[in-house]
Amino acid sequence: MRKLLTGAFVALPAAVLPAALAPAASPASGAAPGRPDLAALVTVRDAEAHLRAFQEIADYNGGNRAAGTPGYDVSVNYVAGRLRKAGLTPTIQKFSYPYWAERSDAVLARTAPSRASYRLGDDFVTLAYSGAGDVTAPVTAVDLPARGEGTSGCEKDDFRSFRKGSIALVQRGTCTFETKADRARAAGASAVVVFNGPGERGPVRGTVNRPAALPVVGPSHAVGVALARAAARGGGLRLRVRTDTVQGRRTTSNVIADTEQGRADNVVLLGAHLDSVPDGPGINDNGTGAAALLAIAAKIEKLGDAGLRNRVRFAFWGAEEEGLRGSAHYVTSLPQSRRRQIALNLNFDMLGSSNGVRGVYDGDGSSRAGVRGPAGSGAIERMFRRYFAGRRLPTAESEFNGRSDYGPFIEHGIPSGGIETGADGVKTAAEAKAFGGRAGKVYDPCYHSRCDRLRNVDLKLLDTSLDGVAYVTQHLARTTVAVNGGARLGAVRTPSSGLDRRGPYLVR
Repeated sequence: MRKLLTGAFVALPAAVLPAALAPAASPASGAAPGRPDLAALVTVRDAEAHLRAFQEIADYNGGNRAAGTPGYDVSVNYVAGRLRKAGLTPTIQKFSYPYWAERSDAVLARTAPSRASYRLGDDFVTLAYSGAGDVTAPVTAVDLPARGEGTSGCEKDDFRSFRKGSIALVQRGTCTFETKADRARAAGASAVVVFNGPGERGPVRGTVNRPAALPVVGPSHAVGVALARAAARGGGLRLRVRTDTVQGRRTTSNVIADTEQGRADNVVLLGAHLDSVPDGPGINDNGTGAAALLAIAAKIEKLGDAGLRNRVRFAFWGAEEEGLRGSAHYVTSLPQSRRRQIALNLNFDMLGSSNGVRGVYDGDGSSRAGVRGPAGSGAIERMFRRYFAGRRLPTAESEFNGRSDYGPFIEHGIPSGGIETGADGVKTAAEAKAFGGRAGKVYDPCYHSRCDRLRNVDLKLLDTSLDGVAYVTQHLARTTVAVNGGARLGAVRTPSSGLDRRGPYLVR
């Protein structure tokens, strides 16, 4: 659900930065002399210990830590226990979400003008929350771009000449899979085929977020381009799309904990999803993000009242892999008055990809590839870039597209940012030169797979990622003036977790 903008990177030493962006401290430091340095206090060994725990939990609980499974429930218990040991008071926020599963293998086949069958897993997969059905019908290509990502299937007008009953062929990009599927259904499509965008390897592994009323499958870019060309030639391209799915509801939970110190009306919220996919233990995706939060939570009290002028909230989201369910529930269930108390959201999703880069969310929209974040998001981006440039560490630009748990926050106008190291995108030659690794290979070859184990994590990359997280967290815990104009006031001690102390908000 995450995408890096290939080829976009910087590697500036502090000496060549503009004065406004030059680091205020030594490159490896997150604090001025005489103050505690969170980046030095938190070590990769701290995070690695949590990764080993997540691996053991998965190994003894069915091989995964997916929402709604014993592996996830034990992960919640582990996180809550570590937070208590750090002196925090965690709240378990339960919520329900739509459940979806496949009962048998899907089918994608060309039936005319020639016949061919596509391989499940290699050539295509079923998108999560696809409806069930067995459709054989002609194909209508929907506003396919000549090159690049495009907006295929995002607008109602894209379906102006759509033939009812046909299968909609659209390309991934710009809007959500849910929007594309909804538009196609409203136009009378019998099924939707969403093929991957250029530069993306393999089939589309995504979700339409809520139960769909028609089959939705996601082939690779190569398969999609071949189908698009066949449709353009005429000759009556027909496909068979078969999906066999079941839908219902499940219950899972978020884990939330606040520091005691800091302004309750100016909260710095750090988030990472805790769940894995059912196919593997999810140690990079996203054990690394969760481990980073736990490592920082264990040391953050050392900043003291002077360093914790703003409250810091740690949030471990459930069911991210099911469509950002936990973070969306949290944001929408907060009363508006509590939502306004959140100064900003930092999101950390995959911090140690084995062929990765150091990706910073493009909060200011300078790449023009995603969305421009709420005011203050660009300042967060510059804080991460400033830190890494001060250490002469290159960074890449990560598309700000809402495909991770910051999405629900930016939808409600909350400034957001964060870092990631890459998922199923392909590393460019320029990135390989800047960061090392192999060009032409995906950032994480074990993404959403059984092999996403501890040995899949690049601990050196995780180490520098963790330093960046700690540095920016420490800066924002002291002042958010660059993000939301938050005043540099003293610490305030008032109980607030963003959740009612009598218990979590009711599921809505």
